[in-house]
Amino acid sequence: MQMGLSKVSNIEALVKGIKEEMLPDIDPYSFVSASAYDTAWLAMVPADSDQTCPMFKECLEWVVNNQTKEGCWGECVDAIDTLSATLACVIAIHKWSIGANNIKRGLDFVQENAEKILRKTEDRFPRWFTIVFPGMIELARKVGIQLAFPSQLNAFLLDIFHKRQLLLDTEELIGNQCYPPLISYLEALPPSYDVSERDITMNLNGDGSLFQSPAATASAFMATGNEQSLSYLQTVVGRCANGVPPTFPMDEELIRLCLVNQLQRLGLADHFTHEIEEILFQIYRNYKTLEWLDKASNNIVNVGIQLHKDSLALRLLRMHGYSISPRHFCWFLNNQEVRAHIEENQEYFTISMLNVYRATDLMFPGENEVEEARSFSRKVLEKITLKDSSLASTGLNKMVEHELTFPWIARLDHLDHRAWIEDVNNTNVLWVGKTSFHRLSTLLNEKLLQLAVADYEFRQSIYRKELEEVIRWSKNKGMSDMGFGRDKTTYCYFAIASSIPLPYDSEVRMIITKSAVVITVADDFYDTEASFDELTTLTQAIARWDAEGLSGHSKTIFNALDDLVSEFVAKVRHQHGIDITYFLQQIWYETFNSWFVEAEAKWSMGGFVPSMEEYLGNGAVSIALHTIVLPASYLLNPSLADYKIKAGEYQTVTKLAMLIPRLLNDIQSYQKEEQEGKLNYVLLYLKENPGIDIQDSTAYVRDIIYKNWPEFLQHVLMDGLAEELPKSCKFLHLSCVKAFQMFFHSSNRYDSNTDMLLDIQKAIYIPLNIRSN
Repeated sequence: MQMGLSKVSNIEALVKGIKEEMLPDIDPYSFVSASAYDTAWLAMVPADSDQTCPMFKECLEWVVNNQTKEGCWGECVDAIDTLSATLACVIAIHKWSIGANNIKRGLDFVQENAEKILRKTEDRFPRWFTIVFPGMIELARKVGIQLAFPSQLNAFLLDIFHKRQLLLDTEELIGNQCYPPLISYLEALPPSYDVSERDITMNLNGDGSLFQSPAATASAFMATGNEQSLSYLQTVVGRCANGVPPTFPMDEELIRLCLVNQLQRLGLADHFTHEIEEILFQIYRNYKTLEWLDKASNNIVNVGIQLHKDSLALRLLRMHGYSISPRHFCWFLNNQEVRAHIEENQEYFTISMLNVYRATDLMFPGENEVEEARSFSRKVLEKITLKDSSLASTGLNKMVEHELTFPWIARLDHLDHRAWIEDVNNTNVLWVGKTSFHRLSTLLNEKLLQLAVADYEFRQSIYRKELEEVIRWSKNKGMSDMGFGRDKTTYCYFAIASSIPLPYDSEVRMIITKSAVVITVADDFYDTEASFDELTTLTQAIARWDAEGLSGHSKTIFNALDDLVSEFVAKVRHQHGIDITYFLQQIWYETFNSWFVEAEAKWSMGGFVPSMEEYLGNGAVSIALHTIVLPASYLLNPSLADYKIKAGEYQTVTKLAMLIPRLLNDIQSYQKEEQEGKLNYVLLYLKENPGIDIQDSTAYVRDIIYKNWPEFLQHVLMDGLAEELPKSCKFLHLSCVKAFQMFFHSSNRYDSNTDMLLDIQKAIYIPLNIRSN
């Protein structure tokens, strides 16, 4: 107990420290890591024509003071952008004849690690690297820095230089076919590539920058002495004293959205509820103010950032109950130039398209443009993973593959949080820049990671203890020693604990697990074990709520259920001062009676066959999701205590939450149920449509799920749809339906004795494995 309190105190202290960094008046630029590459280029700018001292001394000081212990500069020691950044920093220090030790350590790092880092790319170099890395090697040698790469690297270097020449020969300096265009890499272009002063000045932005790149603008200023460019550089340094960002200016709303996204992906959102709501409310207000804006007419340069922001906003705002039109991020679909631009520069748009795809998870009924956006983004992402891509060896590529292979609707939050925490080198990526990723600042990311690890491991300790307790309960009540059917106590607990991040001390996990255990055992009893007379007697006993006349397994099941209901009633009475005994007895009787109806059909041995509508009406009850969700919702905050819920009279969100799992289960279990002589929606549709095969029937049932899912999501996420349940209750509906999706999305994992074992171990037992540099 004392250790638990100590862990909670530690978590609370970490939360408090991070909240102080997230105050509204804190500059969002501080959330983004500085770019060593761009800072080095500003450090090279001389203060006068004599070139005796740097104009931006603070940039030079930052370079000198931010070399890693390994000797490099950059966020990830083994990433290829580290090679370019390190050479740029070495060149900057060498220019001002300081830091001999810094130079030596930097050169040692590049020369000793270049081969290992380059081999990881499997000869798939990003376009930017093909331009920048050779440029830094040439510049280093031009200023007298001796680079001695190992001889075994010669073939790699020749290949990179050859690919650069192909780019320079085929691409236009200021063309639209590739983004960013060659001129945005002005600082890295070889001396032989003729760029006139007019080319530079004609392509400066209104703020004096060259494609909002501090490095390219520093080079442009040194080449032209343009006053606007100088003013831009001074503004950059004035705003970003602690290192220059990869892009300036940055979209501050996008930064804040990325921070909210990071909190959610790490499983920390519940610790920052107020801060998240404050950010999202302001962003929602801005979106409503600018909803008339024609984003499709934006400069092609801003497409990636705008798409990333809009898709992230739609997902986060919808998940928090804000009504936002899909046109806020589907605007690109009607602009053929934008679509072509994305398809021609797929790697640059990877993160944008990934966020578009994730936003489409929250599609509502009738949103055809969202469906089109999903199809388009998936097509782009699939090409990225299949083609000979420079992302093939990166964590970003694996992230895309995971998203395409394991849909959000079938993933559990707790395991998603674990994956995000463990992939530390990639999950702090915010968006793609010119020569590197924009990343969350190292200091903030380390604090968030420390909190996420503490939170996850504390939850694991709680889950282990609760699981032991519920296993004891199952044994004490005879649920795990029936001699028939499935002992799924661990599966049931894992599914609910992993599907929704309930408070540490929540009683809901235990109550739902006990309910699910009783449901599984009783369902198996009705399906496979009992005689028809036994089923009749037990069903009548549940109707009377009286165990008289019961014996054996029937009595064991009734007693376990009666004990569970009594526990439920006592907890709700203690919390809310109301008695829900009648409601619980009625909803459980409804469930047991639905199993009896199914058993009657089986025992009739080919007699009465219900219509599909009749089957589904009963089957939606017999899957028993409502029997789990509605009673447990009385223990949530806010709870169902103030809502009049009657057994058999359910709101649309509950009806859909009953329908979808039933159909998922039927798709994966029709073969087993056909052998056992049971009814199944897939088999009924096949029977009523003699001209089709089983694949057609399962496709028909999947289509019903697909069509009902958007309506279900809309009822969960949006208020004011002619019915109201507490938001906490509706999210519990979503979490439980997602657990069913996880069990039955691609196979019947619930009945497998092995499929779930590794996931259970990761969720509850195996310590986190942080893969850092």
